[in-house]
Amino acid sequence: MKYNTILIPLDGSKVSEYAFEKGIGVAVRNDAKLVLTHIVDIRTYANVDAKGGSLAENADIYAQELLEGYKAIALDRGVKDVEIVIAHGAAKNIIPKQIAVGYKVDLIMCGSSGYNAFERFVMGSVSEAIVRYAKCDVLVVRTEQVPEDYELNDYTRNFREKLI
Repeated sequence: MKYNTILIPLDGSKVSEYAFEKGIGVAVRNDAKLVLTHIVDIRTYANVDAKGGSLAENADIYAQELLEGYKAIALDRGVKDVEIVIAHGAAKNIIPKQIAVGYKVDLIMCGSSGYNAFERFVMGSVSEAIVRYAKCDVLVVRTEQVPEDYELNDYTRNFREKLI
């Protein structure tokens, strides 16, 4: 089976970055297009920050910087076609039901969990929803697979410092 379009949701977590690293290899081997996405949950950023701008506007800027950085890495490592998508809403719905469908994705590669335990309890797991609702193959990178000494790249570190 050959994959043509691979979707990787990125949330600034170590496991999502590790899924991205694995996704590059799969994309290169399949000569596949890579779609990188970050979902801004506007319910989280409904307030105004100390600088006067809305947190949602800043979240868009930070997400753009994050995804542009990942795009540069993927292109540098041999992926020929990389597209970035920033969307707003609930990642659990948007990723499998809108982005995956709209971009004709045939594989989603995601981390098992970017949330902490409390957020998972309250909001549910995004990866569980992706597995449940996606019409394509889903590869979930387990948190336990990420080496303890794994170092985040500069783009993720900067994103986390600004937003998380």
